[in-house]
Amino acid sequence: MRRGSHVVVTKKIEKLENSSVRLTVTVGKDDVRASYEALLKEYARDVRIDGFRKGKVPSTILERKFGSQLRLDAMGRVMDQAVEKALEGETLVPLSYAQPSLEGQPSFDLDCDFSFSVAYDVFPEVNAGDVADAEIELPQVNIAKADEDRELDEIRERNAIVKDKEDGATAKRGDIATVDYSELDEAGALVPGSERQDFVFEIGTGHNLYKFDDEFIGLKKGAEKTVDKTFPADFEYAELAGQTKRLHIKLSKLKEKQLPALDDELAQDVSEKFKTLADLKADVRAKLEKRLEDRLRSLREKAIINVLVERSTVDIPASMIAAELEMRLRNLMQRMGIENEERLAQIVSSSGRSVDQLREEWRPEATKAIKTRLVMDKLVAEGKYEASEEAIAAEYAKMASESSLSVDEVKAEYERRGMVEYLSDRIKEDQLLADLEKKVKTKKGKKVAFVDLFKENE
Repeated sequence: MRRGSHVVVTKKIEKLENSSVRLTVTVGKDDVRASYEALLKEYARDVRIDGFRKGKVPSTILERKFGSQLRLDAMGRVMDQAVEKALEGETLVPLSYAQPSLEGQPSFDLDCDFSFSVAYDVFPEVNAGDVADAEIELPQVNIAKADEDRELDEIRERNAIVKDKEDGATAKRGDIATVDYSELDEAGALVPGSERQDFVFEIGTGHNLYKFDDEFIGLKKGAEKTVDKTFPADFEYAELAGQTKRLHIKLSKLKEKQLPALDDELAQDVSEKFKTLADLKADVRAKLEKRLEDRLRSLREKAIINVLVERSTVDIPASMIAAELEMRLRNLMQRMGIENEERLAQIVSSSGRSVDQLREEWRPEATKAIKTRLVMDKLVAEGKYEASEEAIAAEYAKMASESSLSVDEVKAEYERRGMVEYLSDRIKEDQLLADLEKKVKTKKGKKVAFVDLFKENE
């Protein structure tokens, strides 16, 4: 906004719904006239008109030629200056992404006081709820022998030896396939750009774009065929959702895995810190217990936050929700490697939806996320929680103990990525959650298998 000396004769701020306000200001007619005259002088200085020297064009000529534009520019200048002056010292100021919008079509008369109204969104008032006497429920989970066995099986898989299958052998689940594939059009011709050679994946994992694992089962090395694949409307890859593709596939190489025996030798191969299979099993058990502890803590914190948010009220402005939805849209485009919204619209349309519909689907979750963030931020500020250097150092040490990095390397990485402030905020939030947890009651929920507990997390 342009700075100026115009005096706001009156101003009034009215609170509206959704943390929006209406600002009504009146500028005296003398200031209106002064602003217009100042603009007229600028026109005279800068405008070129045949027959007049630059800077010497009479006002009457300027008004005759640029009359409507002059008044429009003068009105805009007066409004800019008036809004800026009116907001000086006010707490109800516009959000950075919510510029004031003019209401109606105000009358601009050079011989009268000028009144107009603008509406804009302001930071919402946050009324945080009280979780005292709230009751949350946590599942009952035990680590079974089957859970340990599953982890040991995964270790065997990671240490498996891969070798070529004999000629004439057929493909089965668990085999490592090297394949060539391409899309074909309705006439059976190659779709340019769709071909891929020497693509390697494990049959049965679904780690491929077209999910064509089953099409290779029973094939021998060198075999090829054409198949039609129909993909559901909610298929994970939007560019294929709801479509049928004709594919030409070829199994060029076929390997199988040989799993190592579950013994002391395997334990020693996994890590030099293990001497026996018992050492490896004890480590597996400890890691499972740590995963369970972390998961239950996460569920407990989520339940507490849900109660807190349900008991809180925040009148979230529309522009804040719009900004959150836009950020989520940009993040999606970045993850998908899409450069513009037009391309995203094409991909989304293949599943029978539009980008606007996508935004509406996200709206409830986005609204809850904003409310959660605002409530937590307010309580952290009110609690005057602090992240001391010792607390940050302790977090670095904890992360280092859970990784192959040293404490100094963890610290350097956080500083390099500019995430120290994020870590500090998380420490403060953890302190708040610890205080909130003291206020709630916890009861035992249903019994849940360890593996199912983590499926619910996916």
